[in-house]
Amino acid sequence: MAALEIGSKAPDFTVNDQDGKSVKLSDFKGRKVVLYFYPKDMTPGCTAEACDLRDNYTLLQKRGYEVLGVSTDSEKLHKKFIAQEKLPFRLLADTDKKLHELYGTWVEKSMYGRKYMGTARITFIIDENGIIEDIVSKVDTKNHTSQILKDIPAVKTPAKKAVSKTTKKTVKAVAKKAVAKTQAKVARKKK
Repeated sequence: MAALEIGSKAPDFTVNDQDGKSVKLSDFKGRKVVLYFYPKDMTPGCTAEACDLRDNYTLLQKRGYEVLGVSTDSEKLHKKFIAQEKLPFRLLADTDKKLHELYGTWVEKSMYGRKYMGTARITFIIDENGIIEDIVSKVDTKNHTSQILKDIPAVKTPAKKAVSKTTKKTVKAVAKKAVAKTQAKVARKKK
C-alpha cells in the first residue's frame, strides 16, 4: 500500500474500542476526526499527549472534531487508562495491528542500537468527507491540540538552562542579603 498523504482518502476500518464496541471510520461521515496513533497506555509521553487532548476536548468538539486514540494495547488496558486519566474520548484496541498497517504506523524503530517494530506517533486529521486534511508526524505531546488546531498557542515551558540561571540569580541575591544582614549585626555589636 502506498504511503498516505494529505488529500488521500482515509482508509475505512472497523476495530473495537475500550468497551468492546465496534468503531468504523465511516460512522463519522459528516464530522472531522482526529485519529491519533500512540505507542503505549500509561507511559509518560502517551499520557502527556492524551491529557493535552483531554484538557482541550471541549474546544476540539466545538470545532467539529471527534478524537480517537489508537494503540496495540488491549481493551482492558485502554479502559484502565481512560479511568486513570479521565479521558472523555474513545481508545481503539488495534491488537492485531491491522489498523496500524492500513495507516502505515507500524514501523521499524531503533533504541540503543536495537531494532524492533512499534507504533509511530502520528496523527491523521480527517475531514467531514473522509479525506486526510493534515498529518502530524512530529507530535509535541504536551501541545498536541495546538498542532491540530494551529490557531491556539502552544504552552511555552522555560528551558532548563533559563530556569537554572534564574534560580542561581535568586539564590545569589538571597545569600547576598543574608551576608549583608549578618555583617550589619556584627558591626552593631562591635559598637
